[in-house]
Amino acid sequence: MKRVAFIIVITAISLLSLSASAQQTYKTGLGLRGGYPSGITAKHFLNNTSAVEGVLSFGWGGFGITGLYQLHNPIPDLPGFNWYYGGGAHLATAKENEGNPWTGNPEGKIFLGVDGVIGAEYVFNEAPISIGLDVLPILNIVSELDIWFNAGLSIRYTFK
Repeated sequence: MKRVAFIIVITAISLLSLSASAQQTYKTGLGLRGGYPSGITAKHFLNNTSAVEGVLSFGWGGFGITGLYQLHNPIPDLPGFNWYYGGGAHLATAKENEGNPWTGNPEGKIFLGVDGVIGAEYVFNEAPISIGLDVLPILNIVSELDIWFNAGLSIRYTFK
């Protein structure tokens, strides 16, 4: 947990120290996400303020699919920075014998639930890259009722 907090603080400081000459939005971004869930991420803007994001993740002997709807808001006086919030859902599988601390069944489980998201993103003007940092509070409904707080860092190649 200390490592995640350290990464979040360093990333926030790094993002705030970047030049303020970035663009506000892009059309589609594809990249990698580290943290929970980690995997492949794709974000597509429906208009200037709303986007959908999908994350395909692998780990714990299974896979996961997360879909999110996000509302983006510019951060005043920081061009290129947006903060966003929204919600969605996830479906995942996992096996305990693969190191998943949340399952109690060695044969594996299916997890289904709802997700929230709040984060910030910086879009570079000089390069087709975006960096995002977010927190996902999630409520598992199936196979057991649990609340988790996940966080991640995404780096995407952006298409105009």
